[in-house]
Amino acid sequence: MRHFTVGPPLTMKGRKFKGLRGYAGKPFHPPFTDLPIAAYLFAAVFDVLSVALHSGHPAVAEELFHAATWVLLGGAIAAVLAALTGWADWYYSSEAGTQARRTINTHAIIMIVVTVLVLVDLIVRLAAGGAATPAGLMVLTVVAAILVVVGASYGGSMVFDYGFNVETSGDHPVWHHEEADVWPGEKEPHRVGSAGGAGSVTTESS
Repeated sequence: MRHFTVGPPLTMKGRKFKGLRGYAGKPFHPPFTDLPIAAYLFAAVFDVLSVALHSGHPAVAEELFHAATWVLLGGAIAAVLAALTGWADWYYSSEAGTQARRTINTHAIIMIVVTVLVLVDLIVRLAAGGAATPAGLMVLTVVAAILVVVGASYGGSMVFDYGFNVETSGDHPVWHHEEADVWPGEKEPHRVGSAGGAGSVTTESS
């Protein structure tokens, strides 16, 4: 039995396009959220280090302040794409009156608060210029980082607790003991030489 599947997770053929929501099995929102989450966490670490090193290593503290500013800016830009795709998921893929919609609402409110905090943070940074991160600004960045983790936990529950936008279940053929791969849009594994069109001759992964 082979040990690797290469093609099916990467191919876009056979996946239904859903506009701002992305493709079946490849939604746009989750990868866009990874960027601001990582950026805000790194910014908090940089700011904490900047405050801690300000007295003994002022040059390093200044560089850390600038690093935090840049990653916050990058995270805020990515957050715009996360918000747009998240709205599409909320509007088209959830129903009012359900726990899923209420969880999305909570997730969205927390992330909106985080975005507002980050924008205020960036405005203060640009006004301050900065030799090092001020202690008050560090607190703001850390609060934003904590809240983004809390908000992300709600988003994670949508997928791992509720199966939101998940295309398959544990009874899908990919979980069966089978040599041939199942490709997007297919219900059964296709083997070399089987009937099923051009895709059937390429289903064995390399």
